[in-house]
Amino acid sequence: MSTDFAGLRTVVTGGASGIGLATARHLSERGADVAVLDLEPGRLPPPLRGFRADVADDASVRAAVAAAAAALGGIDVLVNNAGIGAAGTVEDNDDAQWHRVLDVNVLGIVRTTRAALPHLRESPHPAIVNTCSIAATAGLPQRALYSASKGAVLSLTLAMAADHVREGIRVNCVNPGTVDTPWVSRLLDAADDPAAERAALGGRQPTGRLVAAEEVAAAIAHLASPAAASTTGTALAVDGGMQGLRLRPAAAP
Repeated sequence: MSTDFAGLRTVVTGGASGIGLATARHLSERGADVAVLDLEPGRLPPPLRGFRADVADDASVRAAVAAAAAALGGIDVLVNNAGIGAAGTVEDNDDAQWHRVLDVNVLGIVRTTRAALPHLRESPHPAIVNTCSIAATAGLPQRALYSASKGAVLSLTLAMAADHVREGIRVNCVNPGTVDTPWVSRLLDAADDPAAERAALGGRQPTGRLVAAEEVAAAIAHLASPAAASTTGTALAVDGGMQGLRLRPAAAP
């Protein structure tokens, strides 16, 4: 694996599991010095550095970002990955759930970026990558609240890119399809027929399978890399073709 991230100081939120952990490991393997911000960072494998943070609490975020920047000697890359899910139509989630998901998924990015910007401005290769979702660009059933939050993340990414491009800070996002993560596994376990539900989730992606967290991590690394210096304000789909492809039904055997 290349070492193109050698010397780059990286912060990954929600980096203790799923896409975040895969990203933290991937960037570390490519030479980055990685700090993970998470509610439960204690289980991280070395050399990843863990800092406890609740992205729904501004004071917690500011303290964790300051501690991470001090430990790393600055921040070059911020990966805003922390987020939570929600299932249901607009009838199914109450106001408290709406406030909670938007607070974590949207304002969490705002808080972490706000705290990291002074450090990013001092970097020669500053980059921000937000974890968005296919739910921002495709209508998915039973995902009204989650989709609304990720639609906001997509718009926020574009606005941030416009605001900070003249400072040399690039801002992009990844739009994963259904990823094989612990959260998805919990959803499958709660289904009446987990095997059938897994097959259905895989089948709606043209590749016929769930996206691997490592594949999303590689896309995040591409957007964060100094090699992508002319890429900003971009949403990179990592969805097995779900957003753009329209396949005919498979022929019966």
